[in-house]
Amino acid sequence: MNYRERVSPSLWMYIAGVLIVPAMIVVFLPINSLVGVILGVALYGGYVAFLVSGSPVIEVSDSTLRVGAAQIPLRYVGQITANETVQAARQAAGPGLDARAWTSLRGWVRTSVRVEITDERDPIPYWLFSTRRPQELAKALETAVAQLPKRS
Repeated sequence: MNYRERVSPSLWMYIAGVLIVPAMIVVFLPINSLVGVILGVALYGGYVAFLVSGSPVIEVSDSTLRVGAAQIPLRYVGQITANETVQAARQAAGPGLDARAWTSLRGWVRTSVRVEITDERDPIPYWLFSTRRPQELAKALETAVAQLPKRS
């Protein structure tokens, strides 16, 4: 494995979700506060499970790039662009976005990487996905692509 990253939410997302518990207590206070506590804790548990399951894993191996459930052989990886600033990532995901692009963007991550797809049979021109370490990921991808055996 050349690179691995889980794009999980920031701590503040989990802390903000804790507000579900007192909200449920307040809603159920006139009926039964114990029910409010139980429902609040259960909803918070569901919220945490949703955040964790919605956090894609980015992996670069010797032959494959995988982002969440999507994967592509490295032989089809073209130009790699690390969007290291908030402005660059916002431009790439907003006005600069091709509607045909495959995206895996998370609002809690402010940087991204754009990977051109060179497979002429694939209608997707590029992948755009969130990463907290765009420069490190781009370097790992470039290294892995450069180490591929040359095809004749």
